[in-house]
Amino acid sequence: MNYRKDTGNKGESIAAQYVAEHGYTVLERNWRYKYWEVDIIASKKNKLHFLEVKTRTNERFGKPEESIRRDKMNNLKNAAEEYLYQHPEWKYIQFDVIAITLRGTEVREVFLIEDVYF
Repeated sequence: MNYRKDTGNKGESIAAQYVAEHGYTVLERNWRYKYWEVDIIASKKNKLHFLEVKTRTNERFGKPEESIRRDKMNNLKNAAEEYLYQHPEWKYIQFDVIAITLRGTEVREVFLIEDVYF
């Protein structure tokens, strides 16, 4: 595996643990449909959350959350539509971003941005 993939996988594991510790139930990790992917799908208080995880090892190119482009969020939206088609029992949904900054192997910051509108 390459460095970026390892960093991304580590970030997704940290994010899954973080949301679980904050009352979410993780339903899916790396859920895929065609070429769309959702990093984490979780539920909390009868609401389905689609979470995009961004991880960086430094802030040389900005904060992790600043690197999320509109096309990525559109892909997340399309994936969510398909997931809801396959799981129509969900009425309430929310899109969230988890931005993780690492320093070496140490977690420097986990930042949850809830109810992202795009």
